[in-house]
Amino acid sequence: MNAEIIAVGSELLTPSRIDTDSLFLTERLNGLGVAVVSKCVVGDDRQRLAAAVATAAARSEVIILTGGLGPTEDDVTRDAVASALGRTLEYDPEIEAVIDARFRRMGRTMAEINKRQAYRISGAELLENPNGTAPGQWLMAGETALMLLPGPPNEMKPMFDNHCRPRLEKLLPAQAIATRFYRIAGMPESDVDQLLAPVYTRYKDVATTILAAPGDIQLHFYAKAPTAEAAEARLGVVAPQIEALLGDRLYSTNGDPLEKVVGDLLDKRGATLAVAESCTGGMVAERITSVPGSSRYFLGGMITYTDPMKESLLQISDGLIYKFTSVSEPVARAMAEAVRFHCQSDYALSVTGYAGPDGGTERDPVGTVYIGLIRPGSVECRRVRYLGDRDRVRKLATQAALDFLRLTLETPHPGQA
Repeated sequence: MNAEIIAVGSELLTPSRIDTDSLFLTERLNGLGVAVVSKCVVGDDRQRLAAAVATAAARSEVIILTGGLGPTEDDVTRDAVASALGRTLEYDPEIEAVIDARFRRMGRTMAEINKRQAYRISGAELLENPNGTAPGQWLMAGETALMLLPGPPNEMKPMFDNHCRPRLEKLLPAQAIATRFYRIAGMPESDVDQLLAPVYTRYKDVATTILAAPGDIQLHFYAKAPTAEAAEARLGVVAPQIEALLGDRLYSTNGDPLEKVVGDLLDKRGATLAVAESCTGGMVAERITSVPGSSRYFLGGMITYTDPMKESLLQISDGLIYKFTSVSEPVARAMAEAVRFHCQSDYALSVTGYAGPDGGTERDPVGTVYIGLIRPGSVECRRVRYLGDRDRVRKLATQAALDFLRLTLETPHPGQA
């Protein structure tokens, strides 16, 4: 089956709002073996939306619309879909009663305009919405399934999972889907594809998707078969070849982000970590602490953005900074040593660099970053250089610091915790 997603709302055509519903729906549909072949955003215009629905219904088996189910005049999804399918809108007093009861539970009186939400398209099934006033609708137009879902994610997501997914599964042919979700650090997307394409292109029945973010490549593999065993067996032919080619650049085989992988390694060792950051401004610590339970292994850190803060908080001598500059291997090492001493941690990371757009020297131009790492018994430092804007340099530096620690934790050394 092919699917199309139509996000409704003029606000989504402005720079201040982004359609995130389609990302969730695409993930869910792909998991069912349904390919999303088209996405579009349509403003609050009945005629344009009706035309988009009619076009989608003529070429795809699944259509999902999000948004435009509210009570105001610019909420046109119900009207547009009915027009596109040549159907009528029917008033349902039971829907009004449900909406009215929700307002009463909140201690409010339902406004007259909310009655617009009590109209259903002829032949449609209503989808309960316990998180809002807009009920969803499910209807079949020949062989095409259409879903009208509310726009707010806290309403749309449970409605799809609880009501739409079970209905879709009944329409799909008997099949099982096996997936692999790999994550790779330290390789550009083009290098990953050049390395792996000779393998995955040989298996036409295994779908492959490559997604790129700064310093982090995601690989998704999908295989469909009549049974779960057969689908897993198909991926079992491809996966070992991919893993062997990637080696230690492959840091996750289940989709876990790098901060979760690093946290699990620290937790497994019963080891602790502290960080000292300059150019990344706390981004390393933020990622580590985004993982639930990180207090078991993360002790804390310091953001010493200026030279005086490095001197006062980390006790780094002004002579060292004057001699080598604050963006240098000796200072990165000193930062890691100092934060480890203050926090009494087993491991310590430090990051200092020129994120830009200003700064830099002839030897260390903008984009240069030094990463210090202390493990029991030794201290190491890496110098990296990134091209791009300030945001990209900071993200790449954060990823590189976490991956440096990950590789160290995965490779035991004498005296290592």
